[in-house]
Amino acid sequence: MGTTWSQMWPPTPTLTEKNLPSQTGKVFLITGGASGIGLALAHILYAAGDRVYIVGRSEANGSTAISSIQDAFLNLNLSDLSTIAPAVAAFQAKENHLHVLFNNAGVSLAPLGSTSAQSEELMMATNCLGPYLLTQLLLPSLVTAAQDPATPPHSVRVVWTSSIAVDTQAPVGGLDPADLAPAPTPAGAGSEEQQLGWYLKQSQQIKYAVSKLGNWYHAAALARQVGKQGVLSVTQNPGNLTTNLTQHMPRLVVLTVRPLLYESRYGAYTALWAGLSGELGEGDQGAYVVPWGRRHPQLRGNLVEACKSVEEGGKGRADGFAGGRSKRDVFAAGNKTYSVSQLPPNDRIPGINNSEPTPTSLKSLRS
Repeated sequence: MGTTWSQMWPPTPTLTEKNLPSQTGKVFLITGGASGIGLALAHILYAAGDRVYIVGRSEANGSTAISSIQDAFLNLNLSDLSTIAPAVAAFQAKENHLHVLFNNAGVSLAPLGSTSAQSEELMMATNCLGPYLLTQLLLPSLVTAAQDPATPPHSVRVVWTSSIAVDTQAPVGGLDPADLAPAPTPAGAGSEEQQLGWYLKQSQQIKYAVSKLGNWYHAAALARQVGKQGVLSVTQNPGNLTTNLTQHMPRLVVLTVRPLLYESRYGAYTALWAGLSGELGEGDQGAYVVPWGRRHPQLRGNLVEACKSVEEGGKGRADGFAGGRSKRDVFAAGNKTYSVSQLPPNDRIPGINNSEPTPTSLKSLRS
């Protein structure tokens, strides 16, 4: 309980716009950067650095944000996987390097039955599947930056976004990737009839917590995937904040919790520390950052075990989550065709030791 309280009433932030060193020469990309935490973070980074790319699904909001910080907007909807590759291509046409990717965007407590463009449950799609695909396709840019001799060690990072809900509501032992699959069709049922799997049977609050645990899974799995190439992968709970994440909450709940919420800029401080603090290094691969910028003081042991690979003595659930359903379904979504160099782990790591970029259909990964 003490850990939860410390995240609700955090100590003073140690890295802010007031003491952030110059970030000249760095390239940043922020999902959900047109409002809330993302926009506050973009303002801080733009004032201290070089190029900030805002990723969002609203051209109108993006244009307003760009006019205030004078940088670039990428039109991308994380709940529609078909929009991600074109946005990445647009970014990579302009930039060879990416120093920090902030996977900031997300959705909370979406109305029951909400689905993505690919008919996935909306919170899992927006919070996990979309960011996974975006990150995998951006790996060439991240690895290129990390392997540049001018880049300080461990300064190229991917920052995922979790939540205090991981501490308070994630299931004991974490999510088994098999829990995302539909239950077997009952004998005698029609071909279109499927029982709901474990995940879809849960309340919206538990689904949200599980999707945010999924981002910790992604952080841990990505650390094993590209940590040796110099990319540091961490997750963070930005804090309890007044952002658009409360839009689907009952009005009474919002009014009740409002005294416990902080301005969105404080969430930007958490992300800033996760993305730029010199206190994080090689030993922090897969680390969990909490408000307003510090390592999690006491992680749940059963979730740490779920995040560890089997080789590390863990359950291997993070690797199963990132390399199983996500790999098969996310890359195959929309019958897209990608090059071999864009296949995820266990097939090929983007941008690393690639050759023969022969186009291939990823529909075969569904098998």
